[in-house]
Amino acid sequence: MDKVFELDHPLVQHHLTHLRNRETPPHVFREQVRRLAVLLAAEVTRDLPLKEQIVDTPLEQMTGAVLAGRIGLVPILRAGLGMTDALLDLLPTAEVWHLGFYRNEETLQPVEYYQKFSSNPPDLVFVLDPMLATGGSAAAGIEMVKTWGAKEIRMLSIIAAPEGIAHVREKHPDVTITVCGIDRELNDAAYILPGLGDAGDRIFNTLN
Repeated sequence: MDKVFELDHPLVQHHLTHLRNRETPPHVFREQVRRLAVLLAAEVTRDLPLKEQIVDTPLEQMTGAVLAGRIGLVPILRAGLGMTDALLDLLPTAEVWHLGFYRNEETLQPVEYYQKFSSNPPDLVFVLDPMLATGGSAAAGIEMVKTWGAKEIRMLSIIAAPEGIAHVREKHPDVTITVCGIDRELNDAAYILPGLGDAGDRIFNTLN
């Protein structure tokens, strides 16, 4: 599928299996989300633009390369926060902005409750949400980032349902979607199958 990428890596499969396991405790679940987010970040940053920079090593001067342009991270609250630190490890100068949505359990539609953007958008924005289920929150969040004025937007998720991918592709065919795994389908309650349950509850230990 154009602009949709599913990671094909043994480490992704290994960590994703542990993430799905219902017996995985919250602190391990958070670690697995972080590891998978690092693998996603390594993939989606492989084509970032560079600019030359002269540095002095302990032995001589050389011309190296550093990232060019401003990069923004937009985690969709709350589950997207579980991916943020992993990307900041690799992109420590990235800006972090936030969008908050909750799902209306009757209509299954996203409801915005928080937005924090500046007046000057970054050149490239990574939208972060571990679960791309119906795609409602992702599509709405991407639309808000476009209105903000970002030049390029990329969506990162741990797992996705075909329905969610199709919805985002319909609304935003220009946005690249990169995921660790594409699952079978959504159930009647719009949960991904086989999935991993509610990512936000498992990250923040709020299942009870």
